[in-house]
Amino acid sequence: MLDETELRLMSPEQRARLARTLAALDLPHPRRDPKVRMRRNIAIAIVVGSCVFLAAWIVVLALTLPDRYNSDGWRGAWVGFDVVELLALASVAWTAWRGKQLLIVCLIVSATLLCCDAWFDLTLDWGTKGFSFSLLSALFAELPLATMMIIGARRLLRLTVAMAMALRGDTGPVPPLWKVPLLGSGPDEMAGAKWRAARHRGRLAGAGSGQASTPGGPGSSG
Repeated sequence: MLDETELRLMSPEQRARLARTLAALDLPHPRRDPKVRMRRNIAIAIVVGSCVFLAAWIVVLALTLPDRYNSDGWRGAWVGFDVVELLALASVAWTAWRGKQLLIVCLIVSATLLCCDAWFDLTLDWGTKGFSFSLLSALFAELPLATMMIIGARRLLRLTVAMAMALRGDTGPVPPLWKVPLLGSGPDEMAGAKWRAARHRGRLAGAGSGQASTPGGPGSSG
């Protein structure tokens, strides 16, 4: 068994390789479970079907909805929406104060509600005396706050990925979030994502310097 002294004598690359090996042996990989894959495929099929249905429903609404509509539940709809928005913002404050991982979800939900609030205010007040106020509140309150929350959620996600990579012994910069596999994927998938990001940077560097990439190297087109 290696002790701390022996670990300190190892190079950073050797410790990183050891960490990746231990992670591959010990970390669970739920996506390899056939039941998990089946549930994932069912969920994807449901979402794709919902997208198809919603696209058709949007066309129907665009052709059939009237320009004006009187609603008896107008006050309840807006008061209820603002109550939900208040709860979302309060959850952001609480999770940030307590330092909980749930903060990422609360930030994304709150940012979405703020964008929806701005959208409905602008579209429903269009052509009325209240449009100017709705426009100012959207530009200087709702949308800036939503942008701040989205940026904060992105930073926290990247920090979480960086910590997971460090625990698995992966070195180098964090890949773009859309290239990062779900947690629970094997280290080989993360390494593949990092290799593709390095390959893309190599292509950009080669294009900027005007030099051809070495066949088979990071800038190779494969």
